Amino acid sequence: MKIVRSWVFACLMISVILQSCENDLRDVEKISADNSLLPVDKSYGVEVIYSDSAIVKAKMLAPQVDRYKDKKYDEMVKGVTLIFYDENQKETSRIVSDYAIRREGEGLVELRKNVVATNTKGDVYKSDELIWDEKQRKFYSNKMVQITQKNGNVLFGTGFESDETFKKSRIFNATGNFPSGAGLMQ
Repeated sequence: MKIVRSWVFACLMISVILQSCENDLRDVEKISADNSLLPVDKSYGVEVIYSDSAIVKAKMLAPQVDRYKDKKYDEMVKGVTLIFYDENQKETSRIVSDYAIRREGEGLVELRKNVVATNTKGDVYKSDELIWDEKQRKFYSNKMVQITQKNGNVLFGTGFESDETFKKSRIFNATGNFPSGAGLMQ
């Protein structure tokens, strides 16, 4: 009798375990069937030209761009380089980051992870995040930023905004060590 009870108990336990696994498998199938999590298009070696009245204003280079049409954004998981030009097609600034996302319709590009921007004066801007507002043609960040000027001055701040050339910059809650008489942001 003990053997029968043990055998019945074992069969019940096995059926409960199998039943719970079946439910989990259904959930997994639902999740894997959700195609909105997958990119619609993967492009490699991407170069996008931004122009105004047939004059090139900027260029975006990315090794890979994943487009998510349902969510309306492009993701650059392998990094991106943005290059800005003046009216004479001379480079005014360059930004590189390890990751970026461009939200369609919003005109915003979020640059994240090891963001480094340089301008023609030789100043270097570093942060973990920098937002490019394509419509207003400016950059901003609410993250910590470090600016190393060509003359060696180093400036830190809790936020930042600038035009696309990084010549007219504003840093929030700035701190740093400067030799006497050294200019901060020229």
